[in-house]
Amino acid sequence: MQRGNVIAVGTFALLVAGLAIGQSKLQAAVEARLVDAPRFEVDPFWPKPLPNHWLLGSTIGIGIDSRDHVFIIHRGDSTLNQRTEVGADASPAIGDCCRSAPPILEFDPEGNLVMAWGGPGQGYDWPTSNHGIAVDDKDNVWIGGNGAGDSHILKFTHDGKFLMQIGQSKQPTNSNSTTSFGRVAKISFDYSAQEAFVADGYANKRVAVLDMTSGAVKRFWGAYGNTPKDTNLGRYDPAAPLATQFRNPVHCAEPSNDGLVYVCDRPNDRIQVFQKSGKFVKEQRIAPTTLGDGSVWDIAFSKDPQQKYIFLADGKNERVYVMDRQSLGILTQFGDGGRQPGQFFAVHSIATDSRGNLYTTETYEGKRVQKFVYKGLAPVTKPNQGVVWPTR
Repeated sequence: MQRGNVIAVGTFALLVAGLAIGQSKLQAAVEARLVDAPRFEVDPFWPKPLPNHWLLGSTIGIGIDSRDHVFIIHRGDSTLNQRTEVGADASPAIGDCCRSAPPILEFDPEGNLVMAWGGPGQGYDWPTSNHGIAVDDKDNVWIGGNGAGDSHILKFTHDGKFLMQIGQSKQPTNSNSTTSFGRVAKISFDYSAQEAFVADGYANKRVAVLDMTSGAVKRFWGAYGNTPKDTNLGRYDPAAPLATQFRNPVHCAEPSNDGLVYVCDRPNDRIQVFQKSGKFVKEQRIAPTTLGDGSVWDIAFSKDPQQKYIFLADGKNERVYVMDRQSLGILTQFGDGGRQPGQFFAVHSIATDSRGNLYTTETYEGKRVQKFVYKGLAPVTKPNQGVVWPTR
C-alpha cells in the first residue's frame, strides 16, 4: 500500500472513531434526559376530503411553497387502475366512484385543496413514472421521473404552465453525462448560488448540480466524492466493507445553510455528507441491517437558522427519526407500521413548513399525505415515541 493511502486510511479511521465517541456522548445525554428535541402530533383531519370522487395513488413527492402551501405528486393511473376502487375510470364505468386525482395537488395550510394539475402536454415529455416534486424560491415547480426512459427533468410555473425540459427522454444510463439524467429521484435547491441539487438516482449513481436558470450541469459526484460508476454492486450486505459507490436509488441530496449537502444513499442505509463542491466530509449509517428498500429515504431540516435537527424518513422500518444534524446522532423517533393517522406504509418523502410542521407522503399501498404539527421542543424521555397521537 502506498504511503498516501496509509494516511488516508488512518484519517478515515480517526473520523469513524470520532463519530463513535460523539454518538456515545449523545446517547448518554439522551438517556439522562438532558437533550431536547422537536415534538410532533399527527393532525388526523389534514388534509380535507378530496372532491370529484378523487383518490391518491402512490404518493412519491412533497414540496412547500412561499405561502406554506403543500404540493404533492402521486401516481394515480398506474397504481390505481387495477383496483375496483376506481370504477368511475373503467371503460365502461362500473360505478360512480372513484377516479384518480390529477398528478399534482396543492393544499393550503388548513388542508383545503387549492389546485390540481399535471400530466402529458404540449412541448414536454411527461415522465413514465413521475417521482419527486420541489418548489423553488420563485414558486416554480420541478419534477423528475424514475420510470423507463425518464432521463430528464421538468420545470413548471406555480399553476402548471410548462417552462423548461432539462435533458431528453429515453437516453441511456450514464452517470458521467452532462446532458441527460438517469431516473431522477428528487431535486433540492441552494438559492444563494442558484443551484439545483439532483439525486440522480434510480439508474445513475450520483449527485448532479445544475444551474437553476439554464439547467446546465455544473458538476457531479458519486459516493465519497468519487467519480461515479454505473457498475452493478449487487445486493447490499451489512457485513461487507462499505461500498465506495452509491447504490440505486440515490434518493435525496439536501443542501444546508452552512454549505453542506446531505445525501440519501438509500439501500446502503447511510447518509453521506459533502461540501457543496462534492468533497466528502463524513457519513452515518442508519439501521444498517435493513435490507431491501433500505432505511434512508428522505430528509428535511428544522426551520431554525442553524438547522439544528434532521428529520429522516425510513420507509422500510416505518418511522421518522429526529436527529442532531451536527453529530448525525438519533435523538428519538416516532411512527409505526399501519394505516391509521400517525402510522406509515412506506413513508417516502418529508418536508417542513415555515412554522416547523412536518409533512410526509407514502408510496406503495400507503397512498396518502400526512401532517405532523410542531409542538415545540421537549426533553427526550424515550428513544421511540410510537404513534404521536394528539393529546387533546
